[in-house]
Amino acid sequence: MTALEDFSGLWRDELALCGISEGDVVAALSDGSKTTQLYEQALLMAAHELGASPFVVTVLPLGTKDSGESGSPTRTPLTGNPGAIEALQTADLVVDLVFLLFSPEQTAILDSGARMLLCLEPIDCLTRLFPTREQRRRVEVGEQLLADAKVLRFTNPAGTDVTYQLGDFGFLAEYGYTDIPGRWDHWPSGFVAACPNEGAVEGRVVLAPGDIIFPFKSYVKEPISLQIEGGHIVDIRGGYEADLLSDFVASFEDEDAYGISHIGWGLNEKARWSSLLADPRSYGMEARAFYGNVLFSTGPNSEFGGTNFSACHLDIPMHGCSLFLDDEQIVCDGDVVIDDMKA
Repeated sequence: MTALEDFSGLWRDELALCGISEGDVVAALSDGSKTTQLYEQALLMAAHELGASPFVVTVLPLGTKDSGESGSPTRTPLTGNPGAIEALQTADLVVDLVFLLFSPEQTAILDSGARMLLCLEPIDCLTRLFPTREQRRRVEVGEQLLADAKVLRFTNPAGTDVTYQLGDFGFLAEYGYTDIPGRWDHWPSGFVAACPNEGAVEGRVVLAPGDIIFPFKSYVKEPISLQIEGGHIVDIRGGYEADLLSDFVASFEDEDAYGISHIGWGLNEKARWSSLLADPRSYGMEARAFYGNVLFSTGPNSEFGGTNFSACHLDIPMHGCSLFLDDEQIVCDGDVVIDDMKA
């Protein structure tokens, strides 16, 4: 069996989880790159085997996918291309191979009722972290806990103690596939997150050695202290890494770059904290989803319905933290303690 046939089999299993069957329409959004072509070919083969009608929309790449990694692109390969958007809106499932996250184009496609799956990670990562219905069940338990909560607080031994007020916006539950019209997910994944009320985050976050900063794809080597007032970072302190981080955020010349975005925790027990060391090709989903991490994020909240559209987005998976919802402990020192969510 060839590598393409193996990958097609993996896609067939993924599409089955997404509820794809005979007569459904599956679209791939591709930039035509050599790497993306393998993904789209395997997807087309798998969709055809399931009796679906697949097609590909190929667009010119917008720079590199690194622009997507930093989050909230102000332009995507679909910007100003209504014909391509309309074609994708006819599909039951759109597989995003270019990165539309935080974009109005993604919103327009989802609003049409099409469901969407983002897929960028290396094939071995997709294989190791292949989603399961049990993972979905545990993620949905976490989603319900967030839906019922009004206050989230998290701490760590390095000095973090920060409080989020919740309730104005929706939630993000990622379990690696989607079978619900208008719903987005990311293969692979396994975490839940909420967006705080705007201006309603107070406290201090201290990044500890070993925490991970995206889009840098780097592990923190020394403590970095972020003081937060009124939902914005007002002070960044530490050594040279803090200075680099401060300079990076300042380079956007955007007050909203200092805003606090979503907060959540990882639930994928198959994901590895050390994944970036093992495979630098990764876009970081494994690091974002590893079991018991707290994912602290800054920048845009538009994906949740907020007003922050900043192009500066930091995702920072933090290890060894404790997290509470309305004083109920959810994560203790990096371990999930709610029985229904335990791996």
